Amino acid sequence: MSEPEILLTPQARLDRAHSAIVVIDMQNDFCAEGGYVEKVVGRSAAACRAVVEPVVELVQAAREKGVPVFWVRAIYDPEKLPAGIRAKQRARSDAICCATGSWGADFFGVAPDGAECVIDKHSYSAFIGTSFDAILRKRGVRTLIFAGVQTNVCVESSLRDAACMGYYAVLPSDCVASHAEPLHEATLKNVEFLFGDVMSRAEIVSIWDAD
Repeated sequence: MSEPEILLTPQARLDRAHSAIVVIDMQNDFCAEGGYVEKVVGRSAAACRAVVEPVVELVQAAREKGVPVFWVRAIYDPEKLPAGIRAKQRARSDAICCATGSWGADFFGVAPDGAECVIDKHSYSAFIGTSFDAILRKRGVRTLIFAGVQTNVCVESSLRDAACMGYYAVLPSDCVASHAEPLHEATLKNVEFLFGDVMSRAEIVSIWDAD
């Protein structure tokens, strides 16, 4: 079997026929007032709340254009976490982030419709210990557009894995956020340098409109 053609332009990579949106961790514990980030980590999640409207607009545009939307949800019950991640969380607090069935694990500001796939993850990457890769390949997806939080943790972990697994990665700079702005900016620069395309949601939608 011959290797698939390498897609050398953003227009080719963002072809609606093989693209998908991946919304990561838009959940109360990461975004809401009084969630884990604010209550336990002690950082403001205002930047994560501010990204809700752009994510909603990107998701709506994808639905209108027939681009599939996948939702990745953190479920961090301690017994499900990798040891190293669990140790770092326990060093901060015994509080559980995004526990199964909790308010903290609920979606914040944006949510899947009844037909869209939800992937529960127990690590920072959407690909570790999940069936996400198999689902995407069955759908013929080649390009993943990552939205959500935190830019420098779960978004970056998932995007790096996707790039290493052969997917094209796109990061809409106005649809991702972090409570740590310098690390958010570092991820944008690193993705642009080596891992994928960084552009605005308007640029993505304009490519779809011209398709």
